[in-house]
Amino acid sequence: MEQLWAAPAALTVREVHEQLAGTRELAYTTVMTVLDRLAKKKLTERERDGKAWRYRAAAPREELAADLMRDALDRAGDRREALVRFVGQVSDEEAALLREALSRLDSQEKAG
Repeated sequence: MEQLWAAPAALTVREVHEQLAGTRELAYTTVMTVLDRLAKKKLTERERDGKAWRYRAAAPREELAADLMRDALDRAGDRREALVRFVGQVSDEEAALLREALSRLDSQEKAG
């Protein structure tokens, strides 16, 4: 996913493989399989380019992170306890960002 987020345009399996080959030893077929699975999970979008597929991230990383957090919360038995434990682990800066986001949402609801 990092390669796709960093790219200005959609990448082929070969292009992703070449980028990753500089940092680790991976088989071309492994990269192809992972990209195919990501597409089936709707985490990437792909389009035909001749005989090859071009892949791009389906959403920005921040949106994916938010979706993953939401999925984790949905699976929590006790949502309140899960939120309390999560907030208890964030830094002061992150807590301030959460307060700011909640305040902004509250203001939007009152205005709307």
